[in-house]
Amino acid sequence: MSIPRIRSADPNWLTFAAEALRDAGCALVTDVLPNSFVEQTRHALYEAREGILREVGAERLKAAGEIGTLRLPMKYDRHFFTYLEIPEVLQFIDATIGATAILHLQNGFILPPAPPGGSKVFQTTFHRDFPRYMNGYLASVNAFFAIDEFTRENGATLLVPGSHQHAQAPDADYMARAAVAAEAPAGSMLLFDSTIWHAAGENVSGRDRLAINHQFTRSFFKQQIDYVRALGDAVIETLPPRSQQLLGWYTRVVTSLDEYYRPEDRRLYRKGQG
Repeated sequence: MSIPRIRSADPNWLTFAAEALRDAGCALVTDVLPNSFVEQTRHALYEAREGILREVGAERLKAAGEIGTLRLPMKYDRHFFTYLEIPEVLQFIDATIGATAILHLQNGFILPPAPPGGSKVFQTTFHRDFPRYMNGYLASVNAFFAIDEFTRENGATLLVPGSHQHAQAPDADYMARAAVAAEAPAGSMLLFDSTIWHAAGENVSGRDRLAINHQFTRSFFKQQIDYVRALGDAVIETLPPRSQQLLGWYTRVVTSLDEYYRPEDRRLYRKGQG
């Protein structure tokens, strides 16, 4: 089974992508990000990497197997907030898990060339981003952007089409044979059901490969990072209402009776966020 592909300019792209998500568990939409936006993201990813290295340190990242993974990039460059305003992303979320969905994670990737003997990190092993089977209930989706062209040589994401929404993991040998590389031009958007099995390929190009992943869930699931607390109220309040909602501004947990008994329009958890 191949990865279904469609251009963002196709008026039926969203219908096609939603159907592909149900059948194959994934879809590739090309021509989503303009070149200028891609280049801005490239610069911002390297800026975020420097900020994370300063704050966390290379040794802690290496010990966690996270060299090349950039968590909480929004803290280091406001450009990453604009990914929450991309029309195609919002349309896809609304068509799949609904307008009350929240951002579970935003992770940047600067995948370095593989060392001799290959990479030994989590991202290069087959895994699911939502490791729970809920009887076919779609609880989580991903929007993954190619900032560099994705090729087999530079480690394009490997997906196992049709492996989504199953209680048991596929056989490891089967996944190795059935996996398909998501080869795509820079600026493409790879959409997938978060229960699909996938992995980063081995980057043997001799150059970094850049990407950025977003996972969105139904609003009652906890985020990987509490973005409101991590970024601070002052930052969140500068953003558009839909971005605030995606970051969890309207799904906060009250911490006092004073917060619990606030008037409805000032509550931390809004109606309809289920």
